[in-house]
Amino acid sequence: MNKKEIRHPDKVDDGFTTGAYSAGVAVDGWLYVSGQAAIDFKSSKFILGTIESETKLTMHNIQRICEAAGCTLDDIVKCTVHLSDMKDFDKYNVVYSEYFKGIRPARTTVQSGLGHGIKIEIDAIAKIPNK
Repeated sequence: MNKKEIRHPDKVDDGFTTGAYSAGVAVDGWLYVSGQAAIDFKSSKFILGTIESETKLTMHNIQRICEAAGCTLDDIVKCTVHLSDMKDFDKYNVVYSEYFKGIRPARTTVQSGLGHGIKIEIDAIAKIPNK
């Protein structure tokens, strides 16, 4: 097995971490993206706001990690979404759907207890294209 850590390209090495994990791990042509949230990696701060704004920043972070691994959002085949309040489903779903054209990834959406006051966390699995 050939496993490679994928870092968010904007992550500043300032000691800020939310846990013992990699932003992404590429292995055998697959990319596994850890749960991402509304974090500005340049400032290492959570950017709390509406479910729409947090979904946009979360998807931006997933996109940047995918790009660092050599793929795009179109290469994502599965997402798991955690919402702090399921009442936000419709608003998040509108924003989320803007990021996927054509065949959308399989998806699970659940309500979860999320830390740091965030409203959403999303993880993803993508197939890295053969080059």
